[in-house]
Amino acid sequence: MPFPNSLWTSLFLFTLVSPVFSALYTTPSQLPQTTFDYIIVGAGTAGNVVANRLSEKEGVSVLVLEAGVSNEGVDAAAIPLLGPSLVPNTLYDWNYTTVEQKGYDNRVLPYSRGRMLGGSSSVNYLVYTRGSSDDFERIAKETGDSGWGWDNIKKYIPRHEKFVAPADGHDTKGEFTATAHGTDGILQISLPNFPNTLDERVMATTKELSKDFPFLEDHNGGDVLGIAWSQASIGGGARSSSATAYLSADFLKRPNLHVLINAQVTKLVQTGTQDGVAVFHGVEFATKAGEEVTTVTSTKETILSAGTIGTPTILQLSGIGDNDELTKVGIKTVFNNPSVGKNLTDHPLLANVYSVKGTESFDGLFRSTDTLHSNIERWVSNKTGPLTSSVCNHIGFFRLPDDSDLLKKFGDPSSGPKGAHLEMIFSNLWVQPGIPAPKTGSFFTITTSVTSPTSRGYTKLSSSDPFAKPTIDPNFLGTEFDRLALRQSVKLAQRFITASVWKDYITAPFGDYSRATTDDSLDAYARANAATFFHPVGTALMSPKGAQYGVTDPDLKVKGVQGLRIIDGSVLPYLPSGHTQAPIYLVAERAADLVKADNPVFGGSNSTSNGSTTGSNAGSRPGISVAVVGGAVASLLIISLTL
Repeated sequence: MPFPNSLWTSLFLFTLVSPVFSALYTTPSQLPQTTFDYIIVGAGTAGNVVANRLSEKEGVSVLVLEAGVSNEGVDAAAIPLLGPSLVPNTLYDWNYTTVEQKGYDNRVLPYSRGRMLGGSSSVNYLVYTRGSSDDFERIAKETGDSGWGWDNIKKYIPRHEKFVAPADGHDTKGEFTATAHGTDGILQISLPNFPNTLDERVMATTKELSKDFPFLEDHNGGDVLGIAWSQASIGGGARSSSATAYLSADFLKRPNLHVLINAQVTKLVQTGTQDGVAVFHGVEFATKAGEEVTTVTSTKETILSAGTIGTPTILQLSGIGDNDELTKVGIKTVFNNPSVGKNLTDHPLLANVYSVKGTESFDGLFRSTDTLHSNIERWVSNKTGPLTSSVCNHIGFFRLPDDSDLLKKFGDPSSGPKGAHLEMIFSNLWVQPGIPAPKTGSFFTITTSVTSPTSRGYTKLSSSDPFAKPTIDPNFLGTEFDRLALRQSVKLAQRFITASVWKDYITAPFGDYSRATTDDSLDAYARANAATFFHPVGTALMSPKGAQYGVTDPDLKVKGVQGLRIIDGSVLPYLPSGHTQAPIYLVAERAADLVKADNPVFGGSNSTSNGSTTGSNAGSRPGISVAVVGGAVASLLIISLTL
């Protein structure tokens, strides 16, 4: 839902009081040194976690180099419901697009990723779901590393999460399970911060149609099936991102932590060989195309945290990838790995919009400059009101019936009995990808998705120019299972509104949706209107140590080279039964421990911890310092395209 131009002025009438970062550099000349032990490429969701955890040790110098700008003072990055103004086609977006999507009537989609401190965690739509316990168990089984299993991963929740009261102070009894959460962590998470007219109706439906739509107290306890109150990365009415949490002013006061923005990585530099294997301890970056390149050097590891698009792009620019593809763009292959950039997996999104009675939806907030202005004033004054909201107060995850024809024909692509096939999100406003909201009317949107898609795509270089956009093909609805499952998700939404509580509220399905009355018309409607949740994973997937496929071993060290590790959503071989932000945080928390375990300074001894099966291949070197360079990770969620 793009903001009307008339409202842009209102967005910037207020300058938020932001802490001044004590070690935020804007040009390479301000760097205190150019050699660091750890260079982390990407100051996004995962990269900031690793930078924070490594800099906990005194004497570990941490330099964060980010391709984008600072999040400091960016009002819309702080006010939850204004997140949509940050992307697409802005300074804060990588502004990627996909190739024509055959499953979407050959439409080209914006493929936004956050390009600022915090990466996509600074511009997403804040939904916080960890996925099911089965999701992590599948990763553990397929990688041969029990440390990725749920019993080990959930130990990182108290370290990571700070569950806080919602901004409106309502009684949250029965809305969450306390034992599933941490209260002393870093990232603030809360239940809905502002009530809306859907709340009572959704809850009434879970009672009337309880067999199909059971109520679940908490999605984040390992079981996701059912409808629960949504949780979001919001604290005190403001966005909590990896930048505000893991790179806060308090952490940046550490004398060993430094941040450089406006620094886009152009390639990794091979600095030698060890036992005949290429070692990568150098990173080149530039402030923009045509500008002078600066090189920084790691003495321990280079860590890629540039995200599911950025990480394989940098690998390929550095000669690590499919030899045939690299040759086509004139890049010399250092290590031939055809898995780099493949296995791109994303959640398709279909927004199903209904016209509703009354004026209680959030649509009116964005039609009047005065209305939006007054709500911004309210937010600035006391961090309350509708702008503290995510676009959904409830989310539901569901499985296809055990006797489903889809499962009989195609098998079960989910992670297990606690894994989901379908998702529904309930929004108190118009959410229609690529189509501005009508100037009049009130709307209710049920966004549906295939949670365990079987389609796989790729990302690859379009040119040897590091500033050229890569070629991205998520291959949405590329399989018959995905097409038929998305159809079932719409039928699930249509079943949901048969509850009696909706009869006095919903007027009719809106637009193309009103004509989706048969299987064929449902499929045509989906092809013409579906989009993306911006949940890409898998382009540098982890696989068992010694496997001839995959990009990293279970300890996230890159296969076939030394000195290089990947820590971001690209290593996940499958999508979780939920949104990607939360699991990426947990992956990063554990990964930071894996890095520490290889360095005696942290108490490590070149052996891993918490169930990992592999040791160091980084090439041990003395000294400790850290740099973070790069792009954007995690989930990007915008109001008109995703939740």
